[in-house]
Amino acid sequence: MTDDTRVNPDAPTRGWTVRGTDTDEFAQAARVFGQSLLFPEDIDSLLERMRPLHGAVGYDRVLVAVDETQDEPEVIGTANRFPFEMTMPEGRVPVAGVTGVGVWPTHRRRGVLSSLMRRQLADIRAEGVRYAALWASEGAIYERFGYGNACTELDTTLTRPYAALRADAPRDPELRVVLREPARLRADLERVHEDVCAVQVGQFRRTEPWWDRALFDGPARRGDKAPLMAAVVSGPDGPLGYALYRVKAKWEDDGAQGEAHVQEITATTPAAWAALFDHLFSRDLVTKVFFPFLPADCPLHHLLPDRGRAVAVHYPSLWLRLVDVAGALSERPYAAPFEGVVAVTDRFAPWNAGRWRIKADTDGARVELTDDEPDLSLDVHHLGAAHLGQTTLTGFLRAGLVTEHTPGTVARLDTALHRVDAPYCGVIF
Repeated sequence: MTDDTRVNPDAPTRGWTVRGTDTDEFAQAARVFGQSLLFPEDIDSLLERMRPLHGAVGYDRVLVAVDETQDEPEVIGTANRFPFEMTMPEGRVPVAGVTGVGVWPTHRRRGVLSSLMRRQLADIRAEGVRYAALWASEGAIYERFGYGNACTELDTTLTRPYAALRADAPRDPELRVVLREPARLRADLERVHEDVCAVQVGQFRRTEPWWDRALFDGPARRGDKAPLMAAVVSGPDGPLGYALYRVKAKWEDDGAQGEAHVQEITATTPAAWAALFDHLFSRDLVTKVFFPFLPADCPLHHLLPDRGRAVAVHYPSLWLRLVDVAGALSERPYAAPFEGVVAVTDRFAPWNAGRWRIKADTDGARVELTDDEPDLSLDVHHLGAAHLGQTTLTGFLRAGLVTEHTPGTVARLDTALHRVDAPYCGVIF
């Protein structure tokens, strides 16, 4: 997505409108999105990839900005959202999964994107949805629109001989790992994911089209690797975990240097995690295993004899936006009591702006507008970043980006918002 928040004073007078669209105009929206994000596909290939997901939920959530100054009106901007059921600190709730955002390159810096974002936030609020979430192509852009980076994930690579588990890793002789084409094990994959998704903050429930997308194995997605395979670990009561991965054959002068590229791995028990790692690390001819999507608290690094040998890179994944500050803060549980007045600024959702008195406990909070002096002043994107319990407000305070009027307020609020488990999404939408 391109940045048009810094409006060009020399740009022509606004001659476009923001409105909803339908399936007949979706190709024009996809064209804008694909061009702005530098997608390599032609429009027909892009539509083939996008239509199954968007068509499954309807096109009424797609917004377009249309240039009406030309003889034939042209779509110059677009924004879309999926109606997710995502696990948040309070449980599964509706979340707008923002996607398909872009501005045609010749219309940047004219306020197109700002207008799309304002309209989208108003529409989300009108539906009673309290959160929006996205993966950011450029985080600096979305922060301006009130999104905060609430989740970081791990990209980890392991190379033999260090790709092996410690001797005391939890291994259960009753567990069995089978390797099959994903379609043959889809029911097991869906069952495990549903069990994990129900409790892991940041995951969204997968509908049938999302499973189709996850298991799609066309040439463009496969690249130079072998077909996608599924390893499922099961016990007497059924499946407990799975790994979706592709292998790649490589040969050097000193022999095989094959690779395993793990698209997705998850499990519900420690022994199931260990069984999946043992399977991946014991593949013949494979000397390197890539894990591009792992939770920050994944058991892998704890199961290695020398965790320093795992090349791990933290990267921002899920960005969260509180569309309804009072509602989001009210329904969330807290790790410790907190009471204070927080002054919130919100340029794109003015209904959130104001001084909010928060009286929170472990089962929720009462959040009300007040005229009292604030203990803390911040922007809505700071609250979005901290809401899932991984990012702290203390970092913003030390950087001078939030203002603490009453000493100790940030520390108390960080303690109340904290969660022991790391949020995780793992799917770029």
